[in-house]
Amino acid sequence: MSDVDEAMATQSEGSSIGEAASGRRESGLEEEVEDEDEDLYYIPPRRPSLDLGPSPMDTTHWYYVDQALSPAQSYSTMTSEDSDKMKEDNTSSTSVRRQRADSYSSCYSVDSDDCEKKIRKVRSKEDVPESSDTNKLIENTSENRHPSLSISFTFKAISKTLGKLSEFDLMAFKRMLWKYYPQSFNTPPQNTDLVDLVDRLLECYSLENSFQITKTHLAEMGKKKLVEYVDTLCLRNEVRYELAESLKQKYGEVCEDYGGEKRPFDDVHTTLKIVSTCDNGPNIEHEVMKIGKLDSNQEAPKEISTADILTPKYLETSSSRFILLTGVAGSGKSMAVRRLVLDWIEERAHKHVTFLFPLPFRELKQFEGEKLSLADLVKKLYPATEKLRDEDYRCDECQMMFVFDGLDEYHWKIDFENTELLSDPTDTSNLKVIVVNLMRARLLYRGLFLVTTRPYVRACVPWDAHYDEIEVLGFRDTQRDEYFQKRFKDSNQAARVIDYINSTKTLRVMCHLPLFCSIVANECQRVFKEKGTHAELPNSITYIYTKLLFALLRQNRKWRAPENSVDKERDFLIKLGKLAFSMLEQGQYKIAQTDWKENDINDQEAVPYTGLCTQYVTKPYVLFHENVLSFIHPTMQEYLAALYAMLTFANLGKNVFEEKLKNKVKGMFRGPTPSEMYKNAVDRSLQCEDGRLDIFLRFLFGMTLKTNQELLQPFFTSPLKWPTTTEDAAALIRKRMKDSQNPERNRNLHCCLKELGSQSRGSVSSLTDC
Repeated sequence: MSDVDEAMATQSEGSSIGEAASGRRESGLEEEVEDEDEDLYYIPPRRPSLDLGPSPMDTTHWYYVDQALSPAQSYSTMTSEDSDKMKEDNTSSTSVRRQRADSYSSCYSVDSDDCEKKIRKVRSKEDVPESSDTNKLIENTSENRHPSLSISFTFKAISKTLGKLSEFDLMAFKRMLWKYYPQSFNTPPQNTDLVDLVDRLLECYSLENSFQITKTHLAEMGKKKLVEYVDTLCLRNEVRYELAESLKQKYGEVCEDYGGEKRPFDDVHTTLKIVSTCDNGPNIEHEVMKIGKLDSNQEAPKEISTADILTPKYLETSSSRFILLTGVAGSGKSMAVRRLVLDWIEERAHKHVTFLFPLPFRELKQFEGEKLSLADLVKKLYPATEKLRDEDYRCDECQMMFVFDGLDEYHWKIDFENTELLSDPTDTSNLKVIVVNLMRARLLYRGLFLVTTRPYVRACVPWDAHYDEIEVLGFRDTQRDEYFQKRFKDSNQAARVIDYINSTKTLRVMCHLPLFCSIVANECQRVFKEKGTHAELPNSITYIYTKLLFALLRQNRKWRAPENSVDKERDFLIKLGKLAFSMLEQGQYKIAQTDWKENDINDQEAVPYTGLCTQYVTKPYVLFHENVLSFIHPTMQEYLAALYAMLTFANLGKNVFEEKLKNKVKGMFRGPTPSEMYKNAVDRSLQCEDGRLDIFLRFLFGMTLKTNQELLQPFFTSPLKWPTTTEDAAALIRKRMKDSQNPERNRNLHCCLKELGSQSRGSVSSLTDC
């Protein structure tokens, strides 16, 4: 007979609940009980029983006994017949184990004459027996609970552990619970399912005790591996909690407000438009022109979210564990990474991932030249992972996701052919070898990898590398409006900014880039703070584009090419602007490879570094595809062309339009003046019936404003001395509007006046005679 069976037999041999409650026992039995429990209970004298007769019992004087810890069944009422019946049936399942000190009946009631309330005697220290294993277990619990220990985790961990037991072992585990902790169960738990069993355990004991009870009995059953498994789950849960806390501090808040105030990421940013295919081409929506489709002649892409990246469903249908997330500069790739990280922290997505490690390339640069392993790299960036063991990196159940943000910031060549193989995450090597083997999926073969990059850099990934590509396209119109509504705490200010954006189609289109939205919001916040909520917002779109240019150049100088000087940047912009201007005059928006050579421009510097250009693939024929480069938006091409015309005139004294004019003799014996350059630009724009120079002309006039010239001052080799340029330009525009018979061109000239902030008629200078 097993210990459990003996315990149940002993239980049936003791006094029944009815006998203990009513006191209607033979005197010999009563003395036997008193002798048996002499050291445990003191029973006060009983009053004589009342003869109630056949009438119903008067329950007004019933006493209620304190709830005991016994598994015996409770009784709310008990008649004398029931008591006699229980005396006859000593094998009742509700009998009490008299041998256990803590096993007396719970909450039953009898008549006042027969009620006996057991009162514990106060013992001396000598009378106290040695504590049982259960008491030791309860007393040894730690008072310093780790904050990661939650009810949800404890339930899942114990259920997952017991779920690994066979049906026979699970039944043995249940018998142990009934043997040692019968007070926790109303009935033997043999027929209780796993969920109810764990739920009952957590209901009766603390989280720490529940783990200790589970591990103690698993050890008694010889299941040492399962005990180690429980400890491993707890260890990883602690590491995950500490890692999540550090990531929350790093990614939980953003500082985008004009005043530098930090705000929760969820309070500022909204969702992004991410599609399941790449090579969708740049946004070509234009205010004036209708530009032909530039994308890759493929079907409409499926829209997804960050929660759909490397999900269990995706991993079931695809053998690829490597996702390449591309997007033009400012499209929100880093924002998507931040959203993915925060969703993992809050367990809104990627619950199957045990650890998520963001590894921005800008932070990895500090380890160049060092000898370290992948495990060392993770521990240095995230000290919370110090507790992780080597086997945690190799375990199939410990799913790890690595997010490499900004591959375009990694200036070392990624050589997939000549880099040594590395398959152990604890082997020491250099950063270059680690990065290549991670992207090759040779290191951590069960790991999940997400790499973000600007287009063009993906060309370094070899054709035989197994990966999927997705693309982030920025904001839709509704997402853009939601961003401004979150960005401005004052709803009236948010409504004004949205109206301001929608008033100019160029601004509305460019606000598909989150970076552009941030620049617009900063500028509007500055105006509201300095001039009040009802102040007029900027009329000049040139100012916003100049801010965008400097934001991209600043990122390039800080993270990609810190050795670049202002002179080098100026020379590059002049060359790129020259290319933009020549393409614009020809109505061309795709950059051919020969164009880079003719203008002595490094295409890598233009695409992944400055982010002013992008690359995509077109498939004009079934078996042929073509790598195409273009500017990130046609208006950026027009802005750079205008910047080229301005810098060429200011620094070299050259009028880029003079070659297009019939009167080439004029100006041969004297340098061109600003007035002449602007007259030539207006005339050249009016000659283009398709309006391809309309936005260019608006940018060119916008650069005459003092605010824009102050921003562009670093690119001027000498201070500009154009005190009356703005007034003269406005007068010229009014003259041309009067003479022109083309309503479309006149509409754009009116926009040029708006750009200058001079829409009312003013005095006409001498330029009107030209």
